[in-house]
Parts: sequence; C-alpha cells; structure tokens
Amino acid sequence: MDKIQNDFVLRVLDTAQDLTLATIRPDGYPQATTVSFAHRDMTIFVGIGKASQKAENIRRNGKVSLTVNLPYHDWREIRGLSMSATAELLDDPQEAAMAAACLEQRFPAVQEWCGPDMSHEVAFVRIRPQMMSVIDYSKGFGHTELVSP
Repeated sequence: MDKIQNDFVLRVLDTAQDLTLATIRPDGYPQATTVSFAHRDMTIFVGIGKASQKAENIRRNGKVSLTVNLPYHDWREIRGLSMSATAELLDDPQEAAMAAACLEQRFPAVQEWCGPDMSHEVAFVRIRPQMMSVIDYSKGFGHTELVSP
C-alpha cells in the first residue's frame, strides 16, 4: 500500500462513525451488523455483547468481512473501505482494557452507557485487516483499488 492509499484508509477510519461487520453464523450464512469502532493505525476495535450471536460467531470462526463508508449525497462522493479480516475476542484483561480505552477515547459516552466495568457485559474484539478494497467513486463509478495493509 502506498502513502496515498494509507492516508486515505486512515482518513476513512478517523472519520466514519460505524462499520458493518459480517460474521459467519453456524448455518454458514453471513450475519451483518452495524457497530461503532475505534482504531489504532489499521487495527480496529469493537465492543459487542458477550452473549451475542456476533461473539458466538467469532468464537467459532474468526474470518470476518466489513465495510466502512463515509456519508455522501451523490454517487460521485462514495468513499469507503471493504475488508476481509480476522477477528478475535480479547480474553487477556490488559488487551481488553486497551481496547476499551481506545473506544472510550473515541466515544466518551461509552462508559456512561456500559458502566464503569464494561468487562461484565462487553466482549472486546480486535480486527486485523488481511485485504482491503479502497473505494473512491470520485475517480469514476465503481472505482476500487485492492491493497494489502
């Protein structure tokens, strides 16, 4: 990935409020859910319910796909990312605390919503991109560039 692509990816991750995360259900069908996220460089963190279907899916199969889109009013303004990635639930308390701090820095209300000890209800997930499609319709309808992180 060149510097221009890298800067574009980080700008999308810095600007977007949420992403759509697709996990694999036990029946083999994908389950897509919108979640808020935070990131450090290109590593993405999300918080999900410990007993949720998403958590069960990730425990069973860490292969995920996701999309991150910026708001737009016209198709020529569509910009975003599509990724294949690996996801893992953070069982180590220090790693979970780091993910929680990253999310709380981006969304200060998360502690108010989840309480001071989020670890009882929330599972923190680390998502590592494996392959990305950089989407930028300002360069033409359907313009994508496949890049490795």
